[in-house]
Amino acid sequence: MTAPKMRNIGPKSAAWLRQVGLRTHEDISAIGTVEAFMRVKRAGFKPTLNLLYAIEGALLDCHWQEISDERRQQLIQAAEAATALLPPPRNKPAAAPVHTTVHAEERHDAFEGGGLDGNGLDDDDRPGGRDEDDGRD
Repeated sequence: MTAPKMRNIGPKSAAWLRQVGLRTHEDISAIGTVEAFMRVKRAGFKPTLNLLYAIEGALLDCHWQEISDERRQQLIQAAEAATALLPPPRNKPAAAPVHTTVHAEERHDAFEGGGLDGNGLDDDDRPGGRDEDDGRD
């Protein structure tokens, strides 16, 4: 017997929740919105904030877009705090802040590699040059 469809939860989200052992409304309400979201995330899936809002809407029996901005911010903060406690992924270093390094520009002559003359034309484009690709003279 399959569990009844929950509001806001589509087939992909339902599959993710089932795979982490959350099959019914009661299962999710017992652990809460953020923990349900984090179980999906810890399982290796890549849920977006829409799943967080969808779970909350399912528990409140309302459309996920009806969740107030204040409540959304609370959910985001709780999810970010829980995400910060996750261990770094295996075989990958933990993400570090990105720093931009600007190197001094070096002048690269387009003429050094051959093929271009001083006018930006290669041998085949100069009058009298033969272009072997299309047979033009």
